[in-house]
Amino acid sequence: MKRAPTPARSDWVKCAEPVQGVERIEASFKGKAYAMHRHDTYAIGRTLAGVQRFSYRRGQRDSLPGNTMILHPDEAHDGQAGTDAGFRYRMLYIEPALLQDVLGGRALPFIEGGVSTDSRLAAATSALLPHDCHPLEALEQSEALAELAHALAAAAGTPAQRPKGDFLAARRARDYLQAHCTHAVTLAQLEAATGRDRWSLSHDFRVFYGTSPYRYLTMRRLERVRRLLLAGSTLASAAMAAGFADQSHMTRHFLKTHGLTPGRWLRYASGIGQD
Repeated sequence: MKRAPTPARSDWVKCAEPVQGVERIEASFKGKAYAMHRHDTYAIGRTLAGVQRFSYRRGQRDSLPGNTMILHPDEAHDGQAGTDAGFRYRMLYIEPALLQDVLGGRALPFIEGGVSTDSRLAAATSALLPHDCHPLEALEQSEALAELAHALAAAAGTPAQRPKGDFLAARRARDYLQAHCTHAVTLAQLEAATGRDRWSLSHDFRVFYGTSPYRYLTMRRLERVRRLLLAGSTLASAAMAAGFADQSHMTRHFLKTHGLTPGRWLRYASGIGQD
């Protein structure tokens, strides 16, 4: 992981290398950290120090050291310090498809309130949030994700039976979107790829993956933007290569998704931080 080298800087973010659909960060902030935003992944983490305050589902939540945070895909939230001392935390961003590989088409688990003291969730997240921040091996991560999926389902009381909908069609749509994320995709193309009518498919996709097909497509494009920016591309060229109409179009979606502008995100991810 990379960290801002200057101790005097109060805000910093360390980003681990993504491993098979899972991103990990550790961060420290004083004051306002992120504006309201949402993404198509689960955000699951642990507060390490201070009071981590955020708006979530029409309420204000405070996470204390040792608490587990579980933010559902596509739920808007922000982030800020609850006291003048600031806060520090670790967070995982997990694609719902990885949990569905374990759940096999059951409804995605939903943890009410966004903050939990459930010991099952604390234990299941520990393996994915190691104290020494070592990179996880693929098999190690897969086993830890399976434990986490079962813990989430148990804590949420997720029914064992599948909800109504066509899981296989939703999965075919996800695969198609992933393969064509840099191109314009229409509902007619998704219908042809899945054999499911557009309205039923949109419903199924949200049930099984927690977001809409277009949001999923946008997130894959933003992932590509982040990789290109870290590799040295300009904002304009990264936006075009990822499938956005232009830099402005990309920046609007980036801010809505990450609560940061691309430039500010790149400073953190590059280990520069801010004063």
